[in-house]
Amino acid sequence: MQVAVAYADLAQQVWLRIEVPEAATLEQAIIQSGILRQFPEIDLTERQVGIFGKLAKLDATLKPGDRIEIYRAITADPATVPRRVMDDDDDDD
Repeated sequence: MQVAVAYADLAQQVWLRIEVPEAATLEQAIIQSGILRQFPEIDLTERQVGIFGKLAKLDATLKPGDRIEIYRAITADPATVPRRVMDDDDDDD
């Protein structure tokens, strides 16, 4: 079955379509994709992963067409970054 593996670091985004066995897990697909060789800084014991934007465990069984995502660590504390608020009047300029 075909699935996709997606990862983005600060410099580039990678989207790989790969063929995996029917009973493949999320971790097996990530390893098979070769993305860990391309980005050796990815440590699956520390990174969160998901399928279509929802957190998932490495042993989750995949379905055809799933998009596996490897998430980066947060580099800014959301509590300390000011929220950018758009005023409705900004669109009228």
